[in-house]
Amino acid sequence: MLKSVLCTTRKQTKQKPMGMSNIVILGSGIIGLYTAYCLLEVASVPGSKIRVIAEYLPGDSSINFTSPWAGGNFSCISPNDQDTLAFDKFTYLNLEKILAELGPRCGLAMKPSTEFWDVYPGDVKINSLKTYLKDFKVISRSSLPDGVAFGISYKTWNFYCPFFLSNLKRYLMRHGVTFERQKLTHISQAYLPHTEAVFNCTGIGSFSISGIKDTKVYPTRGQVLVVNAPHVQENRMRWGEDYATYIIPRPDSKGQVILGGFLQKDNWTGDTFEEESKDILLRTTTLLPKILDKPIEIIGTAAGLRPSRHGGARIQADIVDGKLLIHNYGAGGYGYQAGLGMSKKAVELYLENKMLLCKL
Repeated sequence: MLKSVLCTTRKQTKQKPMGMSNIVILGSGIIGLYTAYCLLEVASVPGSKIRVIAEYLPGDSSINFTSPWAGGNFSCISPNDQDTLAFDKFTYLNLEKILAELGPRCGLAMKPSTEFWDVYPGDVKINSLKTYLKDFKVISRSSLPDGVAFGISYKTWNFYCPFFLSNLKRYLMRHGVTFERQKLTHISQAYLPHTEAVFNCTGIGSFSISGIKDTKVYPTRGQVLVVNAPHVQENRMRWGEDYATYIIPRPDSKGQVILGGFLQKDNWTGDTFEEESKDILLRTTTLLPKILDKPIEIIGTAAGLRPSRHGGARIQADIVDGKLLIHNYGAGGYGYQAGLGMSKKAVELYLENKMLLCKL
């Protein structure tokens, strides 16, 4: 069972020489960084023994690097299975500790949110959410927009994703974690001479990297507009059976707001399209008319490929040439909000299987 809070004591460590890392994390998106954080916090692994290897690092921009493109909030996009519900809850309850450690203005903050569903999401999800979401309220039927079956309001976590990633990377580096830019073509290349375990956090990359090539992995494409609208300081979401509309203010961004979006399964294009931008503007301003109370400036348009997986996220331990390989990928559009819980489970798998290997 996931604990509700992370441990709070840890000594800072000095970096070890290159090539001496005992644990390698492959991938520096939000799941890879959450995994490094949990190795420090949950397993008390010295940061000097952790190395993150990735083709792209926080601060980079590529359609193949998903995390910077995320809208970035805790929402109800995730599925209703018990594992994911637990991952969501754990992450929501522990982000406050990350905020305290990174400090204010790190790209993470709480803001009010309202979410609507065209189809009732089910008792399992709602009964879980109401046990921990701050200021949770069910919206009365008389206040629901046309075509909406159910709605809630609560306080949620918002991320300014590129900024938050960079700040979390700096935090990890202060505690001894090293980062290396390298494109690997086979998972075996992640095993350095002193490596005892590799965490595969490659997201959409798990579809193509040799030694993994998980054919269950596929992208769920989204397109968003980034606008300057400092008067919008609330989240508004609407979930349909085949669409998603969302308004997400970015904390510590001088008024940037994300307007989206789309849920296009198995669409690999990073291109953006004018007709989709117009559709986003129409849907978001209908959902939250106050967007137009003041002039807004469109800063940019972006597409992102959510790392989805048939059957859900893969958190699993394997053995490669007598060494551990822990998979932690496939979170789709809910990596920021469930990823800390996913990473805690992955680290616990590492600890359990490390003990088993020692007994062999």
